[in-house]
Amino acid sequence: MRAVIKHSQQTKTLHFFVVKLVFEFSTMEPNRVRFVENKTLLVTGASGFLGKVFVERILRLQPNVKRLYLLVRATDKKSAEQRLHSEVFEKDLFRVLRKNIGDESLNALISEKVVPVPGDISLNNMGVSDSNLLQDMMQEINFVFHAAATTRFDERYDVALGINTFGALNVLNFAKKCVNLQLLLHVSTAYVCGERSGVIQEKPFAMGETLNGKTKVDINTEMNLVEQKLKTLVEQGCSEEETKHAMKDLGMKRAKLYGWPDPYVFTKAMGEMFLGEYRKNIPIVIIRPTMITSTFLDPFPGWIEGVRTVDSVVVAYGKGVLKCFLVDQTVACDIIPVDMVANAMIVTAAEHFHDSGSHTVYHVASSYQNPIVYKQIYEVSVRYFMESPLLSRSGMPIVPKATVFLSTMAMFRLYTSLNFKLPLQVLKLLSITFPSQFGNKYERHNRKFKMAMRLVKIYEPYLLFKGVFEDRNLETLRIKNEAKEMQDLSGFNLKCIDWEDYFMNTHIPGLVTHVLNK
Repeated sequence: MRAVIKHSQQTKTLHFFVVKLVFEFSTMEPNRVRFVENKTLLVTGASGFLGKVFVERILRLQPNVKRLYLLVRATDKKSAEQRLHSEVFEKDLFRVLRKNIGDESLNALISEKVVPVPGDISLNNMGVSDSNLLQDMMQEINFVFHAAATTRFDERYDVALGINTFGALNVLNFAKKCVNLQLLLHVSTAYVCGERSGVIQEKPFAMGETLNGKTKVDINTEMNLVEQKLKTLVEQGCSEEETKHAMKDLGMKRAKLYGWPDPYVFTKAMGEMFLGEYRKNIPIVIIRPTMITSTFLDPFPGWIEGVRTVDSVVVAYGKGVLKCFLVDQTVACDIIPVDMVANAMIVTAAEHFHDSGSHTVYHVASSYQNPIVYKQIYEVSVRYFMESPLLSRSGMPIVPKATVFLSTMAMFRLYTSLNFKLPLQVLKLLSITFPSQFGNKYERHNRKFKMAMRLVKIYEPYLLFKGVFEDRNLETLRIKNEAKEMQDLSGFNLKCIDWEDYFMNTHIPGLVTHVLNK
């Protein structure tokens, strides 16, 4: 039995040695990731879109990383491991790494380097209950990359506050216990700026700062308010559905009170406040990406997971169901490929891990240096689906009709009232008169209309957003690294992107392949 175990360990060691050789003799940008060589990283949100791209890059470019603690929401280590394999390592995203070193070597690399951590960032110590694991993490971790978040714009306030705000504080408090910590990098969102227009600078939040100049927000008071509301709802005997709606309404109400459009960006802003206020001497980097899209180049072009932000419009048009849409076609749609965000995480961490007490904000955005407007995206979508139409269930090519774009909410309401709401009222009368024939049809269409109007109301601040995100900090860092003659990370220079080519030949084909599975 011992001989079998010894042979298994020798085989694993041999596979891992082969992995190291492959990487050591490759030219895969060694300078950028040298700082994590023989270092231990904690990554939260590793199962998310950005998180798994970041993990893939670290494993592919720096196999000499000492250890990767990957925290995911799970009940125990086995379920955490299963979740990481099914939601991260088995994804097509890893096909380049798998092709480079083979299945066995990749499995050996993961087994050697990756430690699944079941947890919950909304809890103390990030919900890690294994005391031995917790002690190991505190002794070993050098870098914390915090990417876990709930990104629903209309999330329940208790959930958003627990994850996005107090989750950030819990991660920071844990980081303070790590005796060898060198940096904490927090992934936020550029839209913590609210509905500001003009050039938006890369400034950290002060504790309690609001966007409308009203009385300072007290974060602990917000949590007390949530707890009191939940207690009242229980006393009133409210159902789970009623509680959910009450919590969503409370989140919207509190966000708007202080100048934010929704609980997502409000709670992300408060999370930033916690980090700035309680960081002490820990170097803090805050990354604020805009709308994240498919990979530009690395590990291969066009990889994406799920329908994200502007993609819902592109997909709806391709399916021939986008009749009208609320958007100002002349404003920039600020998008950023996911591999560029991962690159930004790497280069900013490499820049600041030795800067004790630093607190730096980086916009990762395109609108300042290389903007694309919504009209361009629509025109490219028209051209793409004209050349490569989607097929209907009957196998016939779908020919989308021209979409009507409305640039104000007032115009959108008027248009939808005349073209959708009025016909619905006629259908309602018919359903009353002939319930067996039209009853279900009216209910179904009315439900869809209400849902569409609700979504438009939620997305309105982003669809009509007129701000431009200055990215001077990231540009300064890029120029500095070029001056050092350091090899540039693939596609890190935003100016190199031809957006029309990206949408036509990379992004939309990626959507069709990886999301629509066509």
